[in-house]
Amino acid sequence: MTKYMMIMRATDDAVEAFQDMPFDEVIAAMGRYNEEMMKAGIMLAGEGLSDASEGFVVDFTAEAPLVTDGPYGETKELFNGFWIIDVASKEEAVEWARRCPLGPGSKLEVRRVNDIEDFPQDNEWIRKEVGWRAEQAERLAADARRGAAQA
Repeated sequence: MTKYMMIMRATDDAVEAFQDMPFDEVIAAMGRYNEEMMKAGIMLAGEGLSDASEGFVVDFTAEAPLVTDGPYGETKELFNGFWIIDVASKEEAVEWARRCPLGPGSKLEVRRVNDIEDFPQDNEWIRKEVGWRAEQAERLAADARRGAAQA
């Protein structure tokens, strides 16, 4: 299996079209799409993002990083949410991306998520990363066990 990140991007046209759509319909369409991916067992994560006016950018061009509050940049530079999916192939990722209920002017950038095996395994920091991931998995499992015991 291979992980891909699907990143929602909007153009000015998409933002304008969204304003004319009933919000309940947008939520329902996204909910059905998410449900399909969950039932297929491929959706690992997915979140929508708040308006760009609530965010900030850290620019590392200068010697000291410069923080700029949103809104920022052009609309085409903004992304509105994402999914992480785990599929058998790039072709399957393409098929799921095509099914996304985004409207005219929207774009969905899809990129493969690097796996730990993509990096040199003899590197000290990669070995530490493997350990950190194992610790995190154990913490999540322990939290799930505690939650199940409390229910």
